[in-house]
Amino acid sequence: MTPPPPAARAEASPAIAVRGLAKSFGPLPVLDGLALHVARGEFVSILGPSGCGKSTLFSILTGIERADAGEILLDGRPLEPADRPFAWMPQRDVLFPWRSVEQNVSLGGEVAAGLPRGEARDRARALLADFGLEGFGGMRPYQLSGGMRQRVALARTVAQGRDILLLDEPFGSLDALTRTELQLWLERIWERERWTVLLITHDVREAVLLSDRVYVMAQRPDGIALERDIRLSRPRTLDTLRGADAAELEHELLVALHAGRPV
Repeated sequence: MTPPPPAARAEASPAIAVRGLAKSFGPLPVLDGLALHVARGEFVSILGPSGCGKSTLFSILTGIERADAGEILLDGRPLEPADRPFAWMPQRDVLFPWRSVEQNVSLGGEVAAGLPRGEARDRARALLADFGLEGFGGMRPYQLSGGMRQRVALARTVAQGRDILLLDEPFGSLDALTRTELQLWLERIWERERWTVLLITHDVREAVLLSDRVYVMAQRPDGIALERDIRLSRPRTLDTLRGADAAELEHELLVALHAGRPV
């Protein structure tokens, strides 16, 4: 199935619109006039060199930091401090070692969504099979592989019950084989659920495999260096990456990414 052109979907139903966003830390400008958008049901990735402001953007979206200037619109209206539309998965899984897999997943509902403990546990239990965790609910994080821990962390993110996911390099710490397996798994589950996703990654191939659209950020505080639609048919597999179109997209993104890095 080939989705509608991402730009057309973004125009019809923008979930997130970032306009003129600026943020400095003391004398250091990190973001200056950043602009981007994400449509409902769209998977968008952000590539960029370390220190370009990708994680700062997530901190502003989630209310950890306040922007110095600019605006964030949610479905066309200003995002208010009391709004909690985003489920955020940080770079590290941050699982509690004394809690079981099921208990860690249920934290998404208990803490973020404010559900009663029993209801949060029921929601967590229902997610385990979808995330390849059936039979692992009673285990502790130390008993899991790195890939399984990331599945738990993503299930906990989804358990928050919010329909916009912010994923900050969720697979960056994994070995190449495990990372590829989880990328393909995420592609399959996203194809079914169609969450709105904003992903930060340093992996160009990951961005091509998963995304409807990719932003490449330049070195801080220059903002967006390139915006590119990824018009590859879905569902995507490893064979997708063998094609000439995918290879050309990877090359274009790599060139833009390295052009924005200091020598």
